[in-house]
Amino acid sequence: MMHHGEYKVVGGKLVVVDLDTADGVITDVSLNGDFFLEPDDALEDLNDALRGLPVDASNSTIRDAVNQNLREGAVMFGFDADAVARVVRRALGHATKWEDHEWEILAPEIIPITEQVALDEVLTRQIAKGTRKPTIRFWDWNEGAVVIGSFQSLKNEVDMEQANKHGIQVVRRISGGGAMFMEAGNCITYSLYAPESLVDGMSFADSYPFLDAWVMEALERIGLKAHYKPLNDIATPAGKIGGAAQKRLANGAMLHHVTMSYDIDAQKMTDVLRIGREKISDKGIASAVKRVDPLKSQTELERMEIIEIMMDTFAKRTGATRTQLDEASRKDAQELAETKFATEKWTARVP
Repeated sequence: MMHHGEYKVVGGKLVVVDLDTADGVITDVSLNGDFFLEPDDALEDLNDALRGLPVDASNSTIRDAVNQNLREGAVMFGFDADAVARVVRRALGHATKWEDHEWEILAPEIIPITEQVALDEVLTRQIAKGTRKPTIRFWDWNEGAVVIGSFQSLKNEVDMEQANKHGIQVVRRISGGGAMFMEAGNCITYSLYAPESLVDGMSFADSYPFLDAWVMEALERIGLKAHYKPLNDIATPAGKIGGAAQKRLANGAMLHHVTMSYDIDAQKMTDVLRIGREKISDKGIASAVKRVDPLKSQTELERMEIIEIMMDTFAKRTGATRTQLDEASRKDAQELAETKFATEKWTARVP
């Protein structure tokens, strides 16, 4: 059988492979693309490394074979062994591209914060079961909340006395990463639910800019030149505007979400978040700055205008169609919020 795969390295070059397979192994290979490789004949090292590998070889198996077979002194520019492994896995149908999926967009809908985090678990598990198309969902809410990462300490992150004083609810999500300070209209948050095959063989560090390449385009459309600052921060020349987090389930589904600051009350945030105080302790802004508003001040656009541009950009890049959250999923999220995400046992699972 003949197979063809293509992979554009984030910030790098296009890698293409044409494969022949028979009896469960790769029998012939032609690796090509607009990358650079020195010396020229090292290309045959890469092809030789792939011949004879089983068609179900893992990303790490392919990567190691490439590294071990590449002659001493050879240099790969614009791609690496991981990129070779990824394009081979794509050609063989184990890794997928954005266009391999039929995407859906869930527009913002005001939903309580406990149900927002519950929906992340519900919809990710639907992806794993194959009962939901890959989806991007934009959040909306009308309450004050802090959403802490799965592994953060409640007492180290949040001053509960101040949270209660300001009417800020604290909930814990299933993904890692840092705390999200969320009052109505003060930030933009979206969640992406997809098969893990979309990031097959990618490290978390590589997958962040890959999964958010579309949002960099959307931000550029509104006048912001944004980039990823490792590991998971989104920044502009003026500084950080947001951060991302992920959760990959053992059954092959992935949750990726991003929160970007639109117009945050910095004083209230530092009252409530203990770590927030420490992060700005050397910047002299705890009392001087009342708002953190990178998206509002840098674009002069309304929050919903920005979200509309984001949804439009995502749709144009992926072919996604807009739909509505079904009642069954909403009910499942309400029940999960009540039994898990709104409980002290879950919220304080890391005291």
